[in-house]
Amino acid sequence: MDKRKNLRGTFLVLFIITFIFIFIFLTNVRTPRILNLIPQPHGPEKLDLPEVSDQTITPLVNTKHLLVSAFMDQRLTGFDIRIIGIFRRDSIQSLYCIFLCQSSTLSSTTPANILQHADNFGFPFTATDVMCQIPQSCDATHVTLLTQPDHVKDLKQKWLPIRNKVALKKENEFEFDFTVCVSTLFGGYNNVLQFAQTLEMYRLLGVDRVVIYNTSCGPELNRLLHSYSQEGFVEMVPWPIDKHLKPSWRWNPTEHGGDLHYFGQLTTLNECIYRSMERSRYVLLNDIDEIIMPYQHDSLTSLMDTLQPQHPNVQQL
Repeated sequence: MDKRKNLRGTFLVLFIITFIFIFIFLTNVRTPRILNLIPQPHGPEKLDLPEVSDQTITPLVNTKHLLVSAFMDQRLTGFDIRIIGIFRRDSIQSLYCIFLCQSSTLSSTTPANILQHADNFGFPFTATDVMCQIPQSCDATHVTLLTQPDHVKDLKQKWLPIRNKVALKKENEFEFDFTVCVSTLFGGYNNVLQFAQTLEMYRLLGVDRVVIYNTSCGPELNRLLHSYSQEGFVEMVPWPIDKHLKPSWRWNPTEHGGDLHYFGQLTTLNECIYRSMERSRYVLLNDIDEIIMPYQHDSLTSLMDTLQPQHPNVQQL
């Protein structure tokens, strides 16, 4: 009897030792090197790209220029994108467009066509449009500019989202009938009563949206505009041009100094036209103390219903 117990104990010890040996062997065995030679599948290389700009004014790296926004605009043959900017007139150089495609890949670069606005009033900086062509193989979502076509690997410029990329809509189908673009607010402007009267008059005349570019305004006016923004009647666009340039308060650089006419008024109005192009049937460019008042019609809608059939080929009034 004792011999059987001893024999069972011996077998148990041997089993445990064998199990431990096999376990240690399996946990330390190495995969044959031939497996490492088999190519492993992998996705496209991830690009370490700069961030998308969340500002209304974005400096263009290695230049004295400023970029504002980018819009799809295929009205000119050979071009697809219009970038709104502010360029220093004496520092214009060759630029190249590069796109971020829907597939998160970079496009090849294409030459940019720089169009300076002639009405610069003699200031060093002027409103500028940059026209770009999208390569055929790219479904572009963002765009930016380079000073050299071969500096893609050193890309440090922030991307601009491409606006007005909308699905085809029915002819004459717009979100708004009338949009008013108001010249830049600056200097802590705080005439609340005047602004309220103007906005309510616009509403009575049939205006659907008022776009305001704000550099600075007083606290009372800021509260008023915030209230109008919450109900969707006013769209406030931050315009910190004074953080990048020394804007002029007037129109004459000799008398009033500064880098740019009237806080960039021409650039903001130009930007507002393209911002509103795909969503508003008509766009009005006004100062806050100016109101287009029809005297034979009770609204701007009825006025345009009369004028448009009389002038079917006129785009601007």
